Amino acid sequence: MSLADLPTHTPYDGSSKLFTIGLKPLDPANWIEIDDHLLPYLAEKHRLYAEIPERVFVEEDGTRDAQQEVLDLLGAHLMERFPETYRRTGSGIEVVGAASRLPASLADAPLAKASQLIQEDLILMRRSDSDSGWRLVAGSLCFPSSWSLLEKFGKPLHDIHAPVPGFGPGTRPADLINRMFDGLQGQAVERYNWSIQSGDALYHPLSNLQRIDRATNRPSRFPDGDIDAHAFIRVERQTLRKLPVSRDILFTIRIHLDPLAVLARHPDRAALAVSFAAQLEALDLAQLDYKGLTSDRDQLIAVLNHMANDA
Repeated sequence: MSLADLPTHTPYDGSSKLFTIGLKPLDPANWIEIDDHLLPYLAEKHRLYAEIPERVFVEEDGTRDAQQEVLDLLGAHLMERFPETYRRTGSGIEVVGAASRLPASLADAPLAKASQLIQEDLILMRRSDSDSGWRLVAGSLCFPSSWSLLEKFGKPLHDIHAPVPGFGPGTRPADLINRMFDGLQGQAVERYNWSIQSGDALYHPLSNLQRIDRATNRPSRFPDGDIDAHAFIRVERQTLRKLPVSRDILFTIRIHLDPLAVLARHPDRAALAVSFAAQLEALDLAQLDYKGLTSDRDQLIAVLNHMANDA
C-alpha cells in the first residue's frame, strides 16, 4: 500500500477530539492543501454551481471588497506555493488543466472565483456593530457536512453553533469561540472535525439516514447494515485567518473522504482503531444524535475492534 493511499489526516487518533474547539497554530505555508484529487473536486464544484448555485453561494451587499481581498491573497499564495499547478492569466490565475465555469449571476463574485481554484470551501465572517458578534456574510460551500449554507447565512456564531451539543448560546464554548474570533490577529489557526457517512458524496447537506434500525428504532446510515462496504470517514480540516485590510475572518473547510476499510491496511491500524473506537464510545446520546451515529455506533466499534485485534 503506497503512502498516497493512506489517509492524509487522522484526527481520530486522539489528537482532535470531537466536540472540542481544538485550535492550533497554522504554518502559513500550509494554509491550502492541494492533492491529486484537485480536478475531480473542482469538477464537482462546477456541477453544483451549474445546478444549484443558490444553495452553494451566498453574499451580503458590501462584501465584495473583502471577497476580492480573499481572491488576491489566495492567488499570491497559490502561485508561490504551487507554481506547477497554477498559471497567471490576463485576469488573474487559473488551474492548469481546469476551466472555471461560473453561472453568469456569480461571474463577478470574487469569492466564487476563489472557490474555483481550490478544494476548500470558503466562508467569510464579519464582526457586527451590534451585540450579535461575528456573522456569516458570504460563503461558497459546495461540500457541507450535514448543514445548510442558506440556513446559516447572516446568522451570528452562537446561532450557527446552536445545534451542536454544548456549543449553543450562553455556553462557555460559545463565549470562548467569540473571544477567539475577536483576538485572532496575524496568526492563522487550524482545527479538525470528523464524522462517519455512508458513501463518498462530497455534497452532503443533510444526514443520509436511510432506514430504521429495528433494534433501536432509530435511523441508520447503512441501508443493508454493511458498514465495511459503505462507511467513509469524513475529515474536515478547518482554518481561520483574519484578513489584514477588511479585518473579516476567512474560514476555510477542506474535506477528506477515506473508506473506513482503508484503516485495516494502515501500518498504525491497531492504535488508530483503538483510539477511534474509544472516542465513539465516549460520545453521549445528544452527541451521537447530532452525528447521526446513535444506531450505528456499536457496529462501528465492533468493526474497529476487529481491525485492532487483527493487527
